[in-house]
Amino acid sequence: MIDRSEPKLISGNANVPLAKAIARRMSLHRGMSVSLVDARVERFNDGEVFVEVYENVRGEDMFIIQSTSKPANDHLMELLIIADALKRSSAARITAVIPYFGYARQDRRTKARTPISAKLVANMIAQAGIERILTLDLHAAQIQGFFDIPVDNLYAAPVFALDVKHHFRGRLQDVTVVSPDVGGVARARELAKRIGCALAIVDKRREKPGEIAEMTVIGDVKGKSCIIVDDICDTAGTLCKAAEVLIEAGATEVHSYITHGVLSGPAVERITNSVMKSLVITDSIAPTEAVLAAPNIRIVPTAPMFAQGILNTWKGTSVSSLFDTETLIPIYEGLYTE
Repeated sequence: MIDRSEPKLISGNANVPLAKAIARRMSLHRGMSVSLVDARVERFNDGEVFVEVYENVRGEDMFIIQSTSKPANDHLMELLIIADALKRSSAARITAVIPYFGYARQDRRTKARTPISAKLVANMIAQAGIERILTLDLHAAQIQGFFDIPVDNLYAAPVFALDVKHHFRGRLQDVTVVSPDVGGVARARELAKRIGCALAIVDKRREKPGEIAEMTVIGDVKGKSCIIVDDICDTAGTLCKAAEVLIEAGATEVHSYITHGVLSGPAVERITNSVMKSLVITDSIAPTEAVLAAPNIRIVPTAPMFAQGILNTWKGTSVSSLFDTETLIPIYEGLYTE
């Protein structure tokens, strides 16, 4: 008889180390070994995705762990094809755990004759047979409404709050949280509230798209340790420029906390040579060798949070409890101390 007493995990190729780390954390929680379902996700010679699941998944509660990070199209197709394979193998329920949801930056029509790609991808995911989503820091909260299936959007802010309290212990009164633009104020305010610090904003004005004409600081940062907070860092141009503006405005040091380290093109080189003392990212996107070698980039694990989120989803208990820093303290025990 098939043992359906445990959730089952399967992973694409986007972030295998994170998938294995989630399985290890779940093993600690459950007191029994949780491993990834044996499968192969490969390519035909022409680049088409091929999936074969080697274990029986009939009637199982399946969780696909797959970010849609670079190469975004390949990893998105892996997610859809794995879901189709599981659906046709009679899995009872399929949940997509998407630590980084790509195409989220195209969430509205900013000019004529442009797509809303986030909605298109949401339709594709639901059509593939996926019944719910567990993700982290969507670029825009309204993307949850693009899905006709349940979406649980976890937040990095509670984990970042633990990290800030640990690394800035004894000098939180000198810390100011900074939003790199007006659109990210809500995210920065949330972290500032959690750690009890002041808030400032870097206001940027563009002459034309992709070109920053002017940056000004709204708020007092003189003599402060500034922490820039954002959800995505791509080429790091804006981030490094914001750090320079803060130093010019009198900040003693600048650190950045970014959820998704896309870090494409010259990003790592820019960060290494910037005035920023540190950039903290999560492992929602598998770090490259250049990222791991960078002296001022540090990675915060998300496996403890995702493992608990998967268990709560499987058991039918609250996922929103993971929005609270206090809830995450025992989950991240050993990593951060009060």
